[in-house]
Amino acid sequence: MKKSVLVLISFIYTATAIAQNDSLQAPYKRFPSFPPAKLLLPDNVSYFTKADLPKKKPVMLMVFSPSCEHCQHETEELINNIDKFKDIQIVMTTSMPFDSMLAYREKYRLERFKNIIVAQDTDYFLFTFYQVHNLPFLAFYDKKKELISVFEGGLPMDKILKVFH
Repeated sequence: MKKSVLVLISFIYTATAIAQNDSLQAPYKRFPSFPPAKLLLPDNVSYFTKADLPKKKPVMLMVFSPSCEHCQHETEELINNIDKFKDIQIVMTTSMPFDSMLAYREKYRLERFKNIIVAQDTDYFLFTFYQVHNLPFLAFYDKKKELISVFEGGLPMDKILKVFH
């Protein structure tokens, strides 16, 4: 009898600990599909959402800051290798002021690439969703918009491409 009571108490304690641990996980780990973010586009009127992603095309989400040197370097490398990313949708987003996002977009002439979307995360949703600590922050999604992996900090382009292949 004592043994079964101990087993029951042990089971309840373990289940409670697991349940609490799960709630401490970053949301992207509990919900591994592309996040339901609403991102303000450069026209300052329209929004980009998950529904706007092209079907059957993998996605690279890059959370950046226009003033971040690592983000600038990552963007330069991306542009220099853009031909290798033609089959990947790239969503670049920042929570920084709208005018700095526009200046960043213009500086790198990102509007010339059909597979790059630059938008502002006005609600700071993605920083919380991914629990971002370092920039740039990269999240990789497959063709079904399911999470492959995430990475904080700059990542060489060849390693990014390996994630998708």
